[in-house]
Amino acid sequence: MFSAVVRPFALALYQGDADPPSPRSQRQRLRLPLVGVIDLVPIAGIVLALILYGTTLSQLMDWNSTGTRQMSEPLLYFTAAAISLPVTMRDRWPLAAWRATMVMLPVVLWVIRGVGTSYPPYMLGLAVMYPLVTYSVAVRCDRRITVAVWVISFLTGWIIDPNSLYLVTIMVTVAALYGYNVRVRRNATARLAEEERRSRLAEGAQAVLEERARIARELHDVVAHHMSVIAIQAEAVPLKAAGDPARLEAGLAEIRGLSLEAIAELRQVLGVLRDQDGRTDTAPQPGLDRLDELVSNARAAGLTVGVELPKEPLGALPPAVGLSAYRIVQESLSNAMRHAPGATVTVAVALDDDALRLHVTNGAGAAPGGPEGTGQGLVGMRERAALLGGTLEAGPIEGGGFQVAATLPIAGAEETA
Repeated sequence: MFSAVVRPFALALYQGDADPPSPRSQRQRLRLPLVGVIDLVPIAGIVLALILYGTTLSQLMDWNSTGTRQMSEPLLYFTAAAISLPVTMRDRWPLAAWRATMVMLPVVLWVIRGVGTSYPPYMLGLAVMYPLVTYSVAVRCDRRITVAVWVISFLTGWIIDPNSLYLVTIMVTVAALYGYNVRVRRNATARLAEEERRSRLAEGAQAVLEERARIARELHDVVAHHMSVIAIQAEAVPLKAAGDPARLEAGLAEIRGLSLEAIAELRQVLGVLRDQDGRTDTAPQPGLDRLDELVSNARAAGLTVGVELPKEPLGALPPAVGLSAYRIVQESLSNAMRHAPGATVTVAVALDDDALRLHVTNGAGAAPGGPEGTGQGLVGMRERAALLGGTLEAGPIEGGGFQVAATLPIAGAEETA
């Protein structure tokens, strides 16, 4: 308990230190040609200190020449300097300025009492300087230090002149409360700015994660589809060729075309990573207007694919809807190639005023499928639908087949894109 009471006074008198000055606003700076930016706050402090020094010295000289008691002039100069010097220190070292004031105060009051004829024993310069220093301490120092400075000021005023204690207390209290209020507002503003900075960093990190997830989905869909087709073609071409060089050459040319197509799509997806902003794609993304390419690739890989299209043109879909629909159909066909080779697949596309509806259904395969995957393809399809505010359901059907049903809202898809 005793330590908690004594600690603030120890901080105020010799242990504590003030916070660094807050950044200057534009109104507190002046830009001059050939000179640069000038900080107006310390300049204003120097000007005020010179005014206090001149007026205090003039008043002391006048009192010294007319009073009954004469003081040596060095003491008068010291007193004027002691009153004005803390004003120049308060911006950079506010607590040191207050400590210097308290150290020099006995000599200052002794000189004022010796030459002065006014009562109470406070000069105008002292009445201006001390509240300014107290305000600076309250703005830049911990609350405990401010309270200790106020208590010490109160006790000092009571010791010097109890009759003027009321006026001294009001002046010091107003300066301390105003400074503390400014400190609280500055700290709140700084905390708000820090929270905004952290929020921007968090939003940036979230954007990076979302972009990485988007690129991962694109890469998975592109690589999974094309590599599945290429792998099946590479296995089937020698069997189809049956030693015929022409048919073998045609099959290899088809594989080469699929490889080049895959490379082109990979370049398109990875182009966003090389873009200056990291957001703008370098080429148009595919849509359902390229559905025929997917169907052709799937048929070349051994699937029997039937397509049901609406009467409305699909090229007019918002880019986000068209891309998501294309990737969902692409991934569904790739899954059918891997897990149900030779199966019959039906791709049904329906379009109404509110949404695009996809149904991709495959029967049982003519041959055993490949090993089970990690399920990332289904996760990616659901993510694509969810980003547009839609839904996607996928699961096995009777007879050993599989079905993917997706609903992709059209309204608001332009903003999502």
